[in-house]
Amino acid sequence: GLAGLFQGVISVSPAGRRKLFCRPEATKAALAHLYSLPPVTTSAVMSRLRIRHETLYTYARPIGFGPWKLLMRPLDTHAIRLVEASLELSAAGPVRWTYDAYGNSICIFTPRGPSDRLRVVNHLLIDRYPAPLAVDNPQSALPLVYDVADRAVLDPFIAPATADRDADYLDWLRDRMGPADEPALDFLQRLNSAIHVGFTYGTRDEQGTQSPSQTIQRGQGTCRDFAWLMIESLRRLGFAARFATGYLYSPRIAASGIRGAGATHAWCEVFLPDLGWIEFDPTNGLAESEHLIRVATTRTPAEASIMNGMVTEQAECNLKVAVDVDLVGPDGLNVAA
Repeated sequence: GLAGLFQGVISVSPAGRRKLFCRPEATKAALAHLYSLPPVTTSAVMSRLRIRHETLYTYARPIGFGPWKLLMRPLDTHAIRLVEASLELSAAGPVRWTYDAYGNSICIFTPRGPSDRLRVVNHLLIDRYPAPLAVDNPQSALPLVYDVADRAVLDPFIAPATADRDADYLDWLRDRMGPADEPALDFLQRLNSAIHVGFTYGTRDEQGTQSPSQTIQRGQGTCRDFAWLMIESLRRLGFAARFATGYLYSPRIAASGIRGAGATHAWCEVFLPDLGWIEFDPTNGLAESEHLIRVATTRTPAEASIMNGMVTEQAECNLKVAVDVDLVGPDGLNVAA
């Protein structure tokens, strides 16, 4: 391997930079080995996306603020590379970055008040690499069995977070079941599609998420309601599932039929042996789609609030949110939809 070809010395500069010095004969051998390797080919096409997410709270009178938690910075993964990230804040105040218990990147911001407005604009530039869904997996046959080591980590995501015993909901879930030996991926895609086709999508300004039984009874909901219905249903069947939040890229929104673009979005992630966490978006019937831009994952929707915090006194408040996700061309400019 290459480790044996690069024989040299690693030095560390005063600034902490590491340099690898190789003997000439080792360098020649390494280059010869590299050039003899077959070329790497891939059908995956990277998309560079620019995201602008503005959140504006306006109050009836100036008020003071406590700490606010901002969940707006995605982590680098094999599917997402964070190129640039910045926050535009309307007020001065201390900023501290940390990680929550799920490993999500969190900004703790305490605005110096008083003020009658609080505005945060999240600017992101990311590279999104498609990760096609692998369908040939012999370990995915039902019933699903997790490795003991995985199970220790996954248990909180297997246990349902709601005690929903509504008869209509349970009947709906039983009707979604297939043959006993159905491959897990087949079942997951079928359930994903059933929610997408069987319920009416609509926006809702009120905070909170419907319980699974409320979504079944009403026959409608938002993206977070559909994601939560799928998550809690899968947990009752022994799957590890978690709540994902982020953004949705959809060129030509009106013509594409994509639901939930132009705002923050929510979907479901399911853990399968050998495949890991897989994205399913029941709002749009998508699976492992390059249109999904994950910012954070949690056990419940309540833990996935993009922005929340404290105020020192009560005042009438209005909230406005605007999200733009644009494709960036080779010249660095946004591509017209």
